Amino acid sequence: MSRDRDAMGRPLVAVTGLGVVTSLGQGVTDNWAALTAGRSGIHAITRFPTEGLRTRIAGTVDFIAADPVVAPMLSERFAEAAAAEAIGQAGLSGDFPGALFMAVPPVEIEWPQRQALAEAAAANGDVTYADLLRAAASRRFDDWHDLFIFGTVADRIADRFGTRGSPISLSTACSSGATAIQLGVEAIRRGEVEAALCIGTDGSVNPESLIRFSLLSALSTQNDPPEAASKPFAKNRDGFVMGEGAAALVLESAASARARGARILGYVLGCGEKGDGFHRTRSSPDGAPIIAAIRAAIDDAGLHPDQIDTVNAHGTGTPENDKMEAMGCLAVLGERMRGVPISSNKSMIGHTLTAAGAVEAAFSLLTIAHGRVPPTLNYAVPDPAIPLDVVTTARDVPVRTVLSNSFGFGGQNTCLVFGAEPV
Repeated sequence: MSRDRDAMGRPLVAVTGLGVVTSLGQGVTDNWAALTAGRSGIHAITRFPTEGLRTRIAGTVDFIAADPVVAPMLSERFAEAAAAEAIGQAGLSGDFPGALFMAVPPVEIEWPQRQALAEAAAANGDVTYADLLRAAASRRFDDWHDLFIFGTVADRIADRFGTRGSPISLSTACSSGATAIQLGVEAIRRGEVEAALCIGTDGSVNPESLIRFSLLSALSTQNDPPEAASKPFAKNRDGFVMGEGAAALVLESAASARARGARILGYVLGCGEKGDGFHRTRSSPDGAPIIAAIRAAIDDAGLHPDQIDTVNAHGTGTPENDKMEAMGCLAVLGERMRGVPISSNKSMIGHTLTAAGAVEAAFSLLTIAHGRVPPTLNYAVPDPAIPLDVVTTARDVPVRTVLSNSFGFGGQNTCLVFGAEPV
């Protein structure tokens, strides 16, 4: 293996830039300080009225404005901030010298816009489909048409940073951010690009999405105090807390990064993906797809399971998901997994959904850089059915490799392995 090739002879994929936005703050420095200090960004929702709702808390990003306040516009603003930070850290100027792979939330016209369209279409108090078509044909809503198209966020980010080729928009549920990174890695390995801008972004805390997740009984209803609601791996966990944010990674072939004198922050060593058609929301009871995704990521990295130093958990805090993740990790890493530090940042920032895999990738790389595993909050009542070493206060340990898990609704499982300079 040469310095710029992995064990399989493929181009080694380096990370040269990181950018992060979460409810903890804007920027890598502020997020890492808050995360390792065990501060929570989960709070009462103020963006819209929550009276009558079972869940009234979220990790919303309230310090970045958008007009209108809708998921695609918020997602664009978060992505723009994260990408600017990552590209700046990578030391790149001018047009970005590679492709854009972006994870964005599913897009549909939201309730305020539907109401405005219906009011414009109303005739004698009734609204027919023909009325809606006439209202749309008035051209008053053209801006909304552009805004609520799935590829718009990526198109605008591509224009903003001058990425090459057609931007790729993807949505693989809660594994989306990790999938965006995987696509960038694969493009560099195939020699199609020397660099990739990989982004996961999500600003979809709105009444409709909150109610939909609530109807699935997926959300925590422990609203007071908000910071105690998300309890990954704890016996008294009762669901996840919605979050928002974005993370951007600049990936380059190691050869290209070294040639231009870039500072390498770490490497994406392996990617594993496994689909599971068992159920729209539940995992396969035997855990086979999760196990396969974890094993595939470690194999792709050319590592043995014993070489994983810590696990950045998907760790949503839902009863079933945490149990299945523990099962998968124990199946692949064996009895050693009981002593491998594992942590879930969703306990502090909530579940950032489409952005989660990218946000957690950034935190995984920071874990390697600082030799510090962030804590998991609210692990006061351990679950005897989950015999894991859950980190509850920031732990300083040597870390060369991190397994980062992302398991999405519909059985979309993506795992990534990050590493320091390969030996």
